[in-house]
Amino acid sequence: MNKVGLTLLTAVFGGAVALGGYKLIENKKFDGMSFEDKQKVYFANNPTGVMSSTGNPDFTQAAAAVSPGVVHIKTTYSRKGSQQSQGSPFDMFEEFFGMPQGGGRRQMQAQPVQASGSGVIISDDGYIVTNNHVVEDADKIEVVLTDKRTFEAKLIGRDPNTDLALLKVSGKGLPVVKLGNSDNVNVGEWVLAFGYPLGLQSTVTAGIISAKGRQIGILNEGQHQRGNPFGGGQEQIPVSSAIESFIQTDAVINKGNSGGALTNASGELIGINSAIASPTGTYAGYGFAIPVNLVKKIVDDFVEYGNVKRGYIGVTYTEITPELAKEKGFTDVDGLYVQDVVGGGAAEAAGIKKGDILTKINGKVITGSPVLSETIGRARPGDKVNVTYKRDGKEKQVTMTLKGEESLKTASTGGKASKSATEIYNKLGASFIPASAQKKKELGVNSGVVVTQVNRGGIFDYFGVERGLVITEVNGKAVNTVDDVEAALGATQRNIVRLKGVSPQGGAVQLSFPVEY
Repeated sequence: MNKVGLTLLTAVFGGAVALGGYKLIENKKFDGMSFEDKQKVYFANNPTGVMSSTGNPDFTQAAAAVSPGVVHIKTTYSRKGSQQSQGSPFDMFEEFFGMPQGGGRRQMQAQPVQASGSGVIISDDGYIVTNNHVVEDADKIEVVLTDKRTFEAKLIGRDPNTDLALLKVSGKGLPVVKLGNSDNVNVGEWVLAFGYPLGLQSTVTAGIISAKGRQIGILNEGQHQRGNPFGGGQEQIPVSSAIESFIQTDAVINKGNSGGALTNASGELIGINSAIASPTGTYAGYGFAIPVNLVKKIVDDFVEYGNVKRGYIGVTYTEITPELAKEKGFTDVDGLYVQDVVGGGAAEAAGIKKGDILTKINGKVITGSPVLSETIGRARPGDKVNVTYKRDGKEKQVTMTLKGEESLKTASTGGKASKSATEIYNKLGASFIPASAQKKKELGVNSGVVVTQVNRGGIFDYFGVERGLVITEVNGKAVNTVDDVEAALGATQRNIVRLKGVSPQGGAVQLSFPVEY
């Protein structure tokens, strides 16, 4: 071989090695990116060419770009022995979006129940965002694309406090809906709603943004009335942790649209359709979507941490009403009145006191509680937020470092004292025995008591806890005996008991419930 040929071969080989090494490094870097950063790379290589509609609305390009990335989700439930109390505030909510009736105290279901909703593909390797209520407690989750490809999905994480869930299918090169910026959307702006309503195939409707930052109370209502402790391992956090700051739209949304996409005229995802307000259960002009900027944080948490990392400001507050302003002598119409400061929280460390008025967060005027809850909901423990507040008519600014829930102490409200450990134990309505060494080894745990009996009318019965559950921790303390359980119940804070354990099927369980219900 002559020198020229050898030189050429060496150059080609060296280039291939360099390219291969670059690709290996690039793939590792890509795996550590957030979904938003991954999408920037994806759309740099796969431009959509969709432009904003001007003049006479024309949504054809946006519809063509988004529709393939919105999927039909079919769920199957086998609620053995499930029963539901009558008059649940979620009954109508279930009817809106095709959820199976029978989550708590209804008659036994002899046959599996099926329901359906929608979802949005946010990465070409198969991550799909939808609503928590679409997949909660499902035994099987099936995803169908517009091209009829069908995949069985696994649940990566779900969060009742935001009504969001993340799924994963094994497909590659899937169509992706581009993530937008919900902070930039305006009232009156054209939007499109995508999904699978009323048993129909892929459907697109158009409307405008009717309002932003809507709080409709649907997550607060159902916080302690829904949720099987064995369904996905997510903890039922107290009602005050629910985050509602919905985008309201008059684009037609119906049963089956839940979990689908709300996009701007450029085809960028600005929200996940979640609820409707209607006297009939069908479209009446009021639909609500979860802002995509909140969605981004929640789904990234699912992938990086396995659960939602929630930061807390550590105050209890009320919105300023004309009546409250008159009573307190306020001139402010916006802001939140601090009723109390939680010991050990970020607000206490920053010097916030009872009676202060929170007026801005990160420079944004606090017009109501949704502004504060969404901003904090998009942050994690350790993140810093800038808060403006008024005290004695003078405006001040502080920087707070958010803390996790475990750092919060009982607020000094002067209210009722915590119940005794024995009283709480009796309210559980259950019997326990120490888990055997063999059982602990089988489940891979170092502690545990087994629930051997659940009495009718007790807390465990009310929240659907089953016999056979191995409880490993109560209020963060390891338990191995009945006495350990009672002692740990003495550490109950804010009348919320927190349990960790392993289900009879081997799944991780986290459950929180109020002592009084």
